Amino acid sequence: MKKILLFTAAAGLLALSSCDLDINENPNYPSGDAVTVDLMFPAVENAVADAVGDQMFNYAGFFAQYFEQLPEANQYNDIAELHLDESSNLFDRCYRNLYAGALQDIQDILSRDENTSDIFACRVMRAYAFQLLVDNIDKAPYTEALQGSANSQPKWDEGKDILAGVYSEMDEAEKNLTGEVMSLTDPMMNKNMEQWVGFANALRLRICMRMIAAGVDAAGYQAKAQALVKANNFFTGDITWNVYSPSEGQYNPWYQANFKRLALNHVAAYPIVSYYLATADPRISYAINVTEANGDYVGQMPGGKIPSKTWNGDWKNKDVSSIKGSPAMSMPIYLFTQSELQFLIAEVELKYNSNNAAAKAAYEAAVKADFASRGVAGADAFLAGNLVNWDKAADKAKLLGMQKWVAFFYRNHMEAWSEVRRTDIPATSSESAADIFKDATIYNAGDMIVPATNYIVAGGLCKRVPYPETARQLNNNTPESKLLSDRVFWDAK
Repeated sequence: MKKILLFTAAAGLLALSSCDLDINENPNYPSGDAVTVDLMFPAVENAVADAVGDQMFNYAGFFAQYFEQLPEANQYNDIAELHLDESSNLFDRCYRNLYAGALQDIQDILSRDENTSDIFACRVMRAYAFQLLVDNIDKAPYTEALQGSANSQPKWDEGKDILAGVYSEMDEAEKNLTGEVMSLTDPMMNKNMEQWVGFANALRLRICMRMIAAGVDAAGYQAKAQALVKANNFFTGDITWNVYSPSEGQYNPWYQANFKRLALNHVAAYPIVSYYLATADPRISYAINVTEANGDYVGQMPGGKIPSKTWNGDWKNKDVSSIKGSPAMSMPIYLFTQSELQFLIAEVELKYNSNNAAAKAAYEAAVKADFASRGVAGADAFLAGNLVNWDKAADKAKLLGMQKWVAFFYRNHMEAWSEVRRTDIPATSSESAADIFKDATIYNAGDMIVPATNYIVAGGLCKRVPYPETARQLNNNTPESKLLSDRVFWDAK
């Protein structure tokens, strides 16, 4: 209960000012020097986690083709059908919370706190927040951001410069560590600096893989990735924001929004269901229900809510597998899982170190970590299966990517969507949704499917989200509008 009360109190301390947002202070909340820095840091952690675990968890769950819209409901038609532009305000709340909440509070803490451990933790959270911004919209205010009235029209920096910048910020802050105990209240890591350093190294590894994919000093970042893996100085367990409980008012925010406030809208998408079934994966029952009609697992075709009624003639809720809400009720928000970390290590060992044994060990550790996270038994038997066994895989890089995609489901959907874009795994099917619906034998299980109803002008899958409408209204330096088909810088393929 104490951690819930702390979380609730911290959430009220989100600073309501930003580099390019004209938000008035609320006189009912303390601000400025009235708030001591030790009490501000939980609000930073909460703001970043809420972006990952609520709004991004939802829309990225559709983009990664885990979720689809229930046939007889309508809440997320626009997301499922990629009918989005700046007026959709898809990213506005995340943008406000990251800038006016997390990043502004970090700026305030750094201006008043000389504790080197506090500074390092702030720099790590700052890096995570800016990574989220880049992964969603590519460019963002960075070098001129967070100056308040001194610069209300900050320029927007290139995504590659932002990631390089926050990488350097973490390096500098770590170099200055003196062994001090954190003075900031820290419900996420409990002031464990070994975990903070391990988290920073994992973020560095993520960034390295982004930069390599983009061809930005690829040799340099490859060397950095190899050095990080060789040092193996990473976090233990999972990095989570774990403050929720199965009680009214204390639920996970995505669960609260989608299972308590709204009628059921989410069903499982065809790609994730098909791959679960093809690989005989026992994790399918963790978050997916069998259909009411036949008691089997059936995924909804991406963007197929309306067309399915034509293809099938009587396509209803009972015909598709709904998403279980129970695992999400008090589920922590996962910022970085041990499973993801091990998959990244496996990729480095496979691609850059040519160390098959080390890659296999990390791959199997990644899968086992995800099974354990969900409380699902049978990881060893699963790994012996023909389609997921490392030694039997003809394309080990593809196997890594497919199992990473599976492990992100109901964990970190934002990172899942990012990794699909970075690696092009799962691949995108060359067959149409309509043809796959009629003849499943032409489909490679797990492949992404271009939505049957798709409003992207160029067709294909969603590659970014629109710039926030609030930024467009308040910052004249906001870049020209982008299409959903326009790639972020590291999505170079």
